[in-house]
Amino acid sequence: MARRPQPGESGDNAAVLRIPPATGPIAAASALAFLLGAALPRPVLAHGGSVPPAPDAGAFLVDWSFDPLVWLPALVALLLWRYGIRKVRREHPGHPVARHRTVSWTLGVLAIVVALDSGIERYDTTLFSVHMVQHLMLTLVAPPLLLYAGPITLILQASSPETRRRWILPFLHSRVLRVLSFPVVAWILFAAVMWGSHFSPLFDISLENEWVHRLEHALFLTAALLFWWPVVGPDPSPWRMTPAVKVLYVGLQMPQNTFLALAIYMASTPLYAHYVTTIRSWGPTPLEDQQAAGGIMWLGGDFAFLTMVILLVYAWMRHEERRTVGEDRRLEAERAAIREREVALAARLAAERGDPGDAARG
Repeated sequence: MARRPQPGESGDNAAVLRIPPATGPIAAASALAFLLGAALPRPVLAHGGSVPPAPDAGAFLVDWSFDPLVWLPALVALLLWRYGIRKVRREHPGHPVARHRTVSWTLGVLAIVVALDSGIERYDTTLFSVHMVQHLMLTLVAPPLLLYAGPITLILQASSPETRRRWILPFLHSRVLRVLSFPVVAWILFAAVMWGSHFSPLFDISLENEWVHRLEHALFLTAALLFWWPVVGPDPSPWRMTPAVKVLYVGLQMPQNTFLALAIYMASTPLYAHYVTTIRSWGPTPLEDQQAAGGIMWLGGDFAFLTMVILLVYAWMRHEERRTVGEDRRLEAERAAIREREVALAARLAAERGDPGDAARG
């Protein structure tokens, strides 16, 4: 069972429990964390009152919680997508929804379910390394998959003209969304959420309060969707970026991820009191677990960003090829039009001179 140190406790345990001050907290996140921590009850563990047994491979595959707050939204998302593609197929038979978009949407929803309801969820408040896997799935796996499916495009296709004009387009063109989706704002917001959540009281509070934990997950998912929106998928965005800017936009997020991962990996003492006071007889020490979490963020995060940069460079090359082909076609059409005008001019001049032979040769 997890326990808190008693006042006046000394010895080795007291030395271990000295938590270093936050190195880069976000003021708003800290204030929110303190308010929530004061207002809400704080059970010992966010997902149950006991430490689970040592995990094995099967625990992560078959040990599901079947949380209705996870499964019901997921089922609704899948059913709404199915309804949308059927409506588009019925009303726009010439432009059905591509199958790869449905596959991407389904995988994105499943990634969220796996992160929040599988064995990963059971051990996220016991092992920081497992918690880090959960965070990477919510920020670097699920959002790109969801956006690649083009949900906004599907909504626009499936909606009536009146609904688009009255509700959807005003929302997409709203000032708040334009500000939040501005690439610089979205980039900074994503980085601030990552740093602020890991280096503020919010993280420790989320480990001990279920609803704060859910709020943290929603914050991760929202910030990630805003970050990936301008560069992934067919959905219209209030802001357009050239292929080169997209590569720079995503590429600059990779060193930020590396610095955060190294700050966690290289910390000499545990950063979060919850993982220290969660007493278990198995697995790595809190510091070793923290180092594993930093390594997972470093390698997993950089791999995800590097993969996206490669895909964006490939898309950039394809864009340039299409642009070159289009330019060649335009120039060829212009040359053909010039030749036609030359032939017509030669025929007219020949006719004016009264030389039928020249006109025939023209």
